[in-house]
Amino acid sequence: MSNNKQSIEITHLRDQLNHHSYQYYVLDDPEIPDVEYDRLYRELQSLEKQNPDLITSDSPTQRVGDKPLDGFTQVKHEVPMLSLDNVFNEEELSDFNKRIQQRLDSDDEISFAAEPKLDGLAVSLLYEKGLLVRAGTRGDGTTGENITQNIRTIHSIPLKLLGSNIPELLEVRGEVFMPKAGFEKLNQIARDNDEKQFANPRNAAAGSLRQLDPKITAKRPLAMYCYAVGRVDGGAELETHSDMLDHLKQWGLPLCKERQTVQGVEGCLDYFKQMSGLRDSLSYEIDGIVYKVNSLNLQKELGFVARAPRWAIAHKFPAQEELTRVNAIEFQVGRTGAITPVARLEPVFVGGVTVSNATLHNMDEVNRKDVRVGDQVIIRRAGDVIPEVVRVVPGSRKHGAEKIKLPEKCPVCESEIEQEEGEAIARCSGGLFCGAQRKESIKHFASRKAMDVDGLGDKLVEQLVDEGCIDHMDDLYSLTVEKIIGLERMAEKSATNLIESLGKSKYTSLNRFIYGLGIREVGEATAQTLAQYFTSLDAIKAADEESLQRVEDVGPIVAAHIVRFFKQPHNLEVIEKLLNAGIHWDAIEGVAVEEQTLEGKTFVLTGTLTEMTRDDAKKALQARGAKVTGSVSKKTSYVVVGDNAGSKATKAEQLGVEMLDEAALVKLLE
Repeated sequence: MSNNKQSIEITHLRDQLNHHSYQYYVLDDPEIPDVEYDRLYRELQSLEKQNPDLITSDSPTQRVGDKPLDGFTQVKHEVPMLSLDNVFNEEELSDFNKRIQQRLDSDDEISFAAEPKLDGLAVSLLYEKGLLVRAGTRGDGTTGENITQNIRTIHSIPLKLLGSNIPELLEVRGEVFMPKAGFEKLNQIARDNDEKQFANPRNAAAGSLRQLDPKITAKRPLAMYCYAVGRVDGGAELETHSDMLDHLKQWGLPLCKERQTVQGVEGCLDYFKQMSGLRDSLSYEIDGIVYKVNSLNLQKELGFVARAPRWAIAHKFPAQEELTRVNAIEFQVGRTGAITPVARLEPVFVGGVTVSNATLHNMDEVNRKDVRVGDQVIIRRAGDVIPEVVRVVPGSRKHGAEKIKLPEKCPVCESEIEQEEGEAIARCSGGLFCGAQRKESIKHFASRKAMDVDGLGDKLVEQLVDEGCIDHMDDLYSLTVEKIIGLERMAEKSATNLIESLGKSKYTSLNRFIYGLGIREVGEATAQTLAQYFTSLDAIKAADEESLQRVEDVGPIVAAHIVRFFKQPHNLEVIEKLLNAGIHWDAIEGVAVEEQTLEGKTFVLTGTLTEMTRDDAKKALQARGAKVTGSVSKKTSYVVVGDNAGSKATKAEQLGVEMLDEAALVKLLE
């Protein structure tokens, strides 16, 4: 056979195999028996062996074959992979729907794309001209680990897209999971070989996908369902999320068959009830339902908060519960000094893991539930949420069991415990001098979402503090190889790597630095909005409570915490030392600080503006000291009315609130 004929035959065999893989994995409608597929596969292998120059990366024979990796490299997602907010009942789902309608200024019933929430590992696939070129884990949402070799071993994921009108570049999001049957088979093999078993399918999928040797991943029964896209260059113009998923299916990508399009909250609840009944019979694990506004235009209009889309929500299934006994109740000190009562339990298997500790949250909860040592209790674990004690089993209490009392002294540093009036949480007054808080603040500062110091784990932080190598977070940057070599598991190479990692962490971002300081109530999202609004650390430090409350999602409590934090001389001293150590970040292009001509005024925006977006108008108003809210009240100073204004304009008229058109707004801003 001539080389040209063999080339044609190889192409024909690849097309056949890709077609039959699509029929089997995507449509679940195989046209040929497995033995015939295997025959075609072996025939292709034989021809490629004779013609190695005709082997291409998208050939079905090339799913496994690369050498094991030394470690995972990093990949940056084309569009950030955000997480989802959760609801747990009908009322919260209804509130989510109301927020959408209010933001859209419409009472129309919303169409939702509904699908099971898979219990696996989120990944992103990148196709260029129809060929799979890269795959990454979610990571921190912006950057993940490069798992391309391992993804190529999953047969349900096409190496080359099928069909026509394929985008030049397509970034696909999905969930890699391990079907229940495959999980059971994998654990049976482990049992037969007296090896450690996986706790649940999710852990099995994550562990399998993060193998450095793709040949090991190839032996694991992994699958994937796609549920969204990131960046798309070219291809058809689509109107709905469900249309987009249909196109992914046409291009050969696997999708969950149980997805549906539903109308309004009632449609969502009906689907939730339906899937709850089917949950145990599904071939894969799910832990809830995801609802997404179906219209892509409405998704774009609704936009995002710092870490999640406004147009999607996860409706979690009721938590799994088990019965066990309380062996002891101890008090832990958190990084902010919060004193948390923790129940030490008889170990029990619940929610896929063995649980031996459960939070009691605070003393109000302890008193309300009246939990005592020796009680039989029901504990609950929902997804990755920390297990909690739900209630005491009536009649299970032993005679003489004493009521739990809040200790007067901190269990770590023996400082006095304080509890502000009206607050449920008690706190150690030792501040940064408390050993527990000092260690936890350094752990938080070095964590992945803060300064991301690779190699500085919790145990090493504890060692460094216990051995007197560091007292506070700024001391990290005075460490040397000579200071830390000789610590447990700290040889010359690992010590050198840690010092290099500390050096790399000095280049960061303002929002990561703010988050890393551990200010009460300032999480990732709040740190991001503070950085974007004020654009500099000095501006945040100097801001008063009123200025801080102009920032979206910053209320009076959070503002008070921020002001209190930056008033503490010790905190300012630590920050100064950190900056002197060389921590820096790129300048942020944010809202320009204007003269506060609108301070004390409250605005509401409604309808469509033509010269600027509503978001731009909001930022411009806030920059001049105004407060922008989402609802009209007697306290509203002005309502800015654009085209197609809705009920907010009507309410303003009823309340006698002054209304401005866009021209008047522009003049006011000028």
